[in-house]
Amino acid sequence: MAERIPIASDHAGFEMKEKLKARLTALGYDVQDMGTSSEASTDYPDYAHPLAEEVSTGEVKRGVLLCGTGLGMSYAANRHAHVRAAVAWNADVARLARQHNDANILVLPARCISEAEAETILQVWLDTPFEGGRHERRVEKIELEEPPK
Repeated sequence: MAERIPIASDHAGFEMKEKLKARLTALGYDVQDMGTSSEASTDYPDYAHPLAEEVSTGEVKRGVLLCGTGLGMSYAANRHAHVRAAVAWNADVARLARQHNDANILVLPARCISEAEAETILQVWLDTPFEGGRHERRVEKIELEEPPK
């Protein structure tokens, strides 16, 4: 059974989202498009929150968000428990986000990278496992109800 990967964007990421949907499908993933459906102006939280909730509750293992800089989507997504949404602007950041932080949402800055760069970043993020080990305790500390004093 193919892994289901939800993908969503605001208007700034719409065109790139459409290209990445095709790429994910070609790679054999079950792609769930969670919007937007055009380049008409939209509010990124309207798309970030539903996707992040699916990751937070464990309905899906991981997802992909896109907006102009990636920042707005990451701010909204990271408000959800168990979500580690990482903005990746190159393959090295994507690899490290997975290896060291177990990033479960990839956020792409559509206005800052090319389509080819986005495809490379996505592929690296999909293929890179979490290293665990010393990184495991660090990731666990993210989930604390109260930050340590």
